[in-house]
Amino acid sequence: MSSTELSGALWRKSSYSNGQANCVEVAGLGVEYPIAAVRDSKTPDGASLTFSKEAWQRFTEAVKTITKGS
Repeated sequence: MSSTELSGALWRKSSYSNGQANCVEVAGLGVEYPIAAVRDSKTPDGASLTFSKEAWQRFTEAVKTITKGS
């Protein structure tokens, strides 16, 4: 997905970011075929990764499981 296609995305930073520079931002995109886009907050015009809704849900659930065990 090109940066042009992401130009209207509403990017959100984690509430855990504490205002630090080393953060990622995520944007939910699409209605018919929902995807999530992720980018480095330090370089918002740089590359983004996109994930299907299902892949993003699996990833976030795995992170929650891992962090509960810490």
